[in-house]
Amino acid sequence: MQAYILRRLLALLPTLFIASVIVFAIVRMVPGDVVDLMLSQNDAGANQRTRDQLLQTLGLDKPMWQQYGIWIGQLAFHGDLSHSLWQGDSVISMIATRLPVTFELGLLAMLIALSVAIPVGVYSAVKQDAAGDYIARSFSLLMLAMPSFWIGTMVTVFPSIWWGWSPEIHYMPLREDPVQNLRQMIIPAAILGLSLSAITMRMTRTMMLEVLRQDYIRTARAKGMKESLILTRHAIRNGLIPVVTLIGAQTPILIGGTVILEQIFVLPGMGMLLLDAVNQRDYPVVTGVFLVVGLAVMLINLLVDLSYGLIDPKVRQR
Repeated sequence: MQAYILRRLLALLPTLFIASVIVFAIVRMVPGDVVDLMLSQNDAGANQRTRDQLLQTLGLDKPMWQQYGIWIGQLAFHGDLSHSLWQGDSVISMIATRLPVTFELGLLAMLIALSVAIPVGVYSAVKQDAAGDYIARSFSLLMLAMPSFWIGTMVTVFPSIWWGWSPEIHYMPLREDPVQNLRQMIIPAAILGLSLSAITMRMTRTMMLEVLRQDYIRTARAKGMKESLILTRHAIRNGLIPVVTLIGAQTPILIGGTVILEQIFVLPGMGMLLLDAVNQRDYPVVTGVFLVVGLAVMLINLLVDLSYGLIDPKVRQR
């Protein structure tokens, strides 16, 4: 197992390298120039001399391949993701400040999604074509049809019109006031979690129906084993492997959902940082955020692969 984990971690390096090249190049191809934005905001004359001086100060006067070489060298030998072109702050420190907010929101959303999707999916399969099954399937279709950003917008607009209530816009860190922090995070986490639970619920139901029709399930019932034991010992564990794979595939959707909901609910996470950096053409921040997000997606998929062995002992033996 240790050798397998080591091989997978080493395989992440070329993937991250290729991703860094693509992101580094693409963010610089976005229409608009950071130098023009700086000159316009500072009311400086956009003459060629001023522009050349600013390009040299920011290190943008060099060819793109040379800029990338300097950046990747700093990252490889010093663990430095460069500095913001606007604030001058370290990109690592900016990400470290925002990452806990995004991580908390994503974790809460995933916990809500799994706590809803798996029990309801199992119940829907066991009670196939019953009233509860139809309600669960209708709910999943409803959540698939309504994107999380639309629900978030409706939650912020209509309560303020009808009852004069709107979500708190001043973020409270978890370490300062856990109760207030949870009050702020639970609504966007529930919206994102319920949206993610729809497809997971349908996959759980489908796989459970397939497993419950297997011969070993019928044999267990013929031997008089309790239905609850059949579900917990045989059906659920065998039916969850494709569901776990789906959960890993939903990670980019989860991260994308947090970006949008952070903007709607004014949460100072990675999403707000990324949007501000894109608007300001802050190339080091955009590149650093995408690199950290890409690394997070790869590590989560590695954890998903390792979880197969916990669910199915046959995977560990192979």
